[in-house]
Amino acid sequence: MTYRHRGLHTLRAKLTLVNVALLALGIIAATAVSLMGMRHYLLQNVDAQLTASRDSLRNTGLTLKQIDSLSELGIALDRLSPSGKDAGGLPRADTVFVAVRDGGTPVAVGALEPTPRQRALAAAVRDPEALAAADTPHDLDLDGDPYRAVGVRLTDGTTILMATSTEAVHKGVGKALRLDLALGTVLLALLAVLTMIGVHHRLRPLEDMVETASAIAEGDLTRRVPSSRDPVTEVEQLRLALNSMLHQVESAYRTRERSSEQLRHFVADASHELRTPLAAIRGYLQLYERGMMRDPDERARAWDRMNAEADRMGRLVDELLTLARLDQQPELRFRNVDVSRLVRDAAEDLRAQQPQRPVTVKADGALLVRADESGLRQVLGNLVGNVRTHTPADAGVALAVERLGGDVHLTVADEGPGLSPEDACRVFDRFFRTGGGAGSGLGMAIVQGVITAHSGRVTLETAPGEGLTVRVTLPAGREG
Repeated sequence: MTYRHRGLHTLRAKLTLVNVALLALGIIAATAVSLMGMRHYLLQNVDAQLTASRDSLRNTGLTLKQIDSLSELGIALDRLSPSGKDAGGLPRADTVFVAVRDGGTPVAVGALEPTPRQRALAAAVRDPEALAAADTPHDLDLDGDPYRAVGVRLTDGTTILMATSTEAVHKGVGKALRLDLALGTVLLALLAVLTMIGVHHRLRPLEDMVETASAIAEGDLTRRVPSSRDPVTEVEQLRLALNSMLHQVESAYRTRERSSEQLRHFVADASHELRTPLAAIRGYLQLYERGMMRDPDERARAWDRMNAEADRMGRLVDELLTLARLDQQPELRFRNVDVSRLVRDAAEDLRAQQPQRPVTVKADGALLVRADESGLRQVLGNLVGNVRTHTPADAGVALAVERLGGDVHLTVADEGPGLSPEDACRVFDRFFRTGGGAGSGLGMAIVQGVITAHSGRVTLETAPGEGLTVRVTLPAGREG
């Protein structure tokens, strides 16, 4: 049981890890896409400003002397903010201008010499003419800071280089990345907790199944898997199937236990019943062996008694074999059988054996059922035999057969002493005899076994002093 619970905990961990991993991949992908888009958008703005400035200079057709004021303004701005920091101490997207000639040599504008940052820009651009000819800005490193630079060639051959810092862009992307990572971590932790709670709730029916199976393995066959408050379709289907299987297992186990108990009683009763005729036969044989039966009449009487006991034992064995075959659910030979004819035959046999007994028969015409003829003859023989054995010879008996709806009802009613309620409840038990009467006590058990094999039923109506009515109900067959 502990091992199975560990397996469930492992399943919880696996499901949690899978969900967290999938969310982590989603967060990484979303963060990468958003940061790339943000960086592309910000760089596009920087490039647009540089391109606009470059196109303005190119379209005006100015010379270096004509833009002295612009250069001086750039030098002044650079000297006023040499560190590139704004009032808050944060990097600013500053722009650097420098005029170069002869392959990249910085040029003084008026009395203003190029600043160190302007010289650094000129040194960072290896081919100013190629930069001026390029359509898009290029990346470059200026004193360790990232910049985007463009160039424009004036009409007098001077090249103006312009570079704008992209440090603010990278700083912004870095802050967004850190924020996304923090939010992603919180989301992953929250998802892990919620997944553990959800998986525990969803797997609770499986734990109930494990507990139920363990209880059944320990002998409690009545346990079933309880229904959850919020069942999942697949788990609920599994629960219903498992409960159905457990019900069948319990039924099979109870049936086997009941069959084993019946078999033990059956063997004990059969042994007891067979012991009596065997003891009688053995006793007479011992008397004969010791020479104590010298009188011919005594030997004849002993011989008759031994034959009677042997016949009784033979009938008992035949009835036991019949019950054993019925317990094994044999394949009966079903065909259309005329029950009316069988009833009339049974009545004629009874009249021949007991001519003084009033016998009434109600079995006109043909009434067919799908049945095994020999089995039905045995049923009628046992019922009529009970009347002959357990009722006075002058007690009337009525045999009737009729169709009611889709069933055929066969009735054997006598005017004998009847049965008490206690005896009526046990009349179908094997080896049960009322008041220690004659017979083996297997006749009614055989009747019930044969009729059950025909998918029918047997009922009794009786009371002390009011006779006994046995009603057999069988499915009707095809009329012929």
